[in-house]
Amino acid sequence: MKIKKLVESFNYAIEGIIHTVRTQRNMRIHLAAALCVLIACFVIDISKAEFLVLAVTITLVLAAEVINTAIEATIDVSTNHYHPLAKIAKNAAAGAVLITAINALVVGYVIFWDKISLVSYDVIHKMKESDPYMVLIALVVVTIATLIVKSIYGEGTPLKGGMPSGHSALSFSIATAISLITEEPICITLSYLMAFITAQSRVDSNVHSVFEVIVGGLFGTLLTLLIFVIFKI
Repeated sequence: MKIKKLVESFNYAIEGIIHTVRTQRNMRIHLAAALCVLIACFVIDISKAEFLVLAVTITLVLAAEVINTAIEATIDVSTNHYHPLAKIAKNAAAGAVLITAINALVVGYVIFWDKISLVSYDVIHKMKESDPYMVLIALVVVTIATLIVKSIYGEGTPLKGGMPSGHSALSFSIATAISLITEEPICITLSYLMAFITAQSRVDSNVHSVFEVIVGGLFGTLLTLLIFVIFKI
């Protein structure tokens, strides 16, 4: 009987975590960030002490988000109208999550920055020496990949609308490629400025939503970086 109650208590705890993941966007963001950090631990040389610090930090952030969700649910059950104390309680709980998230950023910076900066410096130096024809390769790959993603989502047409924004993907791909083959700050700044204007024009013309152009910009940027890295290996 005691074992059954113990198992049930674990089930209730797991249900609480699953509910938080399903209903809280911030929890999903925290989990995605935690997954990226754990993957980085396999790629970058991390000591046992550093890993323990990261594990405790990740646990604190996730636990704070679960507690925040519990507090919000308790307040919603106990009151069905606005109350200043309820607002203070919710804001304080959210503030606790923010504190743990800021602490996680500081810990991540201290542990990863020196290690990543050495690797990224070598990679960027190699990409700066890339041939200009790689810009054409990047544009072709980004175009084809964008069309494939658009067809998967089945929204809009290949040249208009849909997820992600093709104009944003291509414009940010060009800007990223330019920034990788030139060391002139003015050229890099103008390239990204034009990319931003292109993305903004798609929103102003009601062809795409803000989210679609953001995804398009990130898609074009990251895919271009990946192409340059692959061809320089």
